[in-house]
Amino acid sequence: MPLGPELFFGDFLGKPAWAWMLFISIVGALLAFDLGVLHRRPREIPAGESFLLSAGYILIALIFGAWVWSAMGETAGVAYLTGFFLEKTLALDNVFVISLIFATLAIPRHLQHRVLFYGILGVIVLRAIMIGFGAAIVSQFAWVLLIFGVFLIATGVKMLVVADNPSAWVDNRVMRYMHNRMRVTKELHGHAFFARLPNGADGKLQLYATPLFVALVLIEFADIIFAVDSVPAIFAITTDPYIVYTSNIFAILGLRALYFALAASIHRFRYLKYALSAVLIFIGLKIFWNQIFGKVDPLISLGVTMTFLAGGIFYSMWKTRQEEQSADWSHDAPRSTLLGPLFEEKPPEPSTATDASPRQ
Repeated sequence: MPLGPELFFGDFLGKPAWAWMLFISIVGALLAFDLGVLHRRPREIPAGESFLLSAGYILIALIFGAWVWSAMGETAGVAYLTGFFLEKTLALDNVFVISLIFATLAIPRHLQHRVLFYGILGVIVLRAIMIGFGAAIVSQFAWVLLIFGVFLIATGVKMLVVADNPSAWVDNRVMRYMHNRMRVTKELHGHAFFARLPNGADGKLQLYATPLFVALVLIEFADIIFAVDSVPAIFAITTDPYIVYTSNIFAILGLRALYFALAASIHRFRYLKYALSAVLIFIGLKIFWNQIFGKVDPLISLGVTMTFLAGGIFYSMWKTRQEEQSADWSHDAPRSTLLGPLFEEKPPEPSTATDASPRQ
């Protein structure tokens, strides 16, 4: 095995080994700083701190993207940014599902960060495996990209016309299988994923999984399902394994901070799925356009993707705010405020014995 300069400057999946080492070092340092310094003890993370952490992760990802642009060229830089923003937006669906899992299993907020941290470690490994297989398949069979294109178009159309069923994530076969095949406690045991408890029959200590471990498995399983959409989408943008993996992982790294920042207000992004569906359809169609007419300018792809995603976010926030204000207005405001001076209320008549109900 070569040592010395060859180890750092040798080629690995189309990029110098030192580029992969740089990325792995950054990710490792971020994870160590997050768990070892900021969240060494289980605690509830305030929304303000979560927003700052999420902004910090995004800033580091953008700085890395600027380095990719400078060191590897405009095409690689644009592909990285397009993939990063797409994956970051798709992560909002993960946030909603994670919040449902935690709520169903009654995981308190001060223990949620521990589950998410180990969940992210699992995601890093799982995405590496899926992206590795995807890169190998695409490099050997280029026509697989056309299948990805059809899949992305179908997924985008489905997001437009089929209603989501988020509750299925917390009442699925995986959860039932774990409860049927494993010993699972009903109560938490601190921050432990497993606990040794006496068996009811003979009193011997046996290993039990806690709801914390069930939540971890469900989150990992949910990410596998989401990756079925996101991995083909990023391969439709670029087939460079380095760009695909780094943009994916940097988008996922800030998922914990994003969750704590947005879990209480994720409903404000209710209409974002329509923008995501448009992006997936656009990326799927772009594959066929590239095959027939030639490659689309990467800057155009980035501009279209950013326009759809930003538009979906702002429209969702504006629309849900209007709906909330309308609901408050119709339920809380007096009739004269709602219908104007032509329909002002008359003074209340004295109550009688036959009409003693409180006035709404």
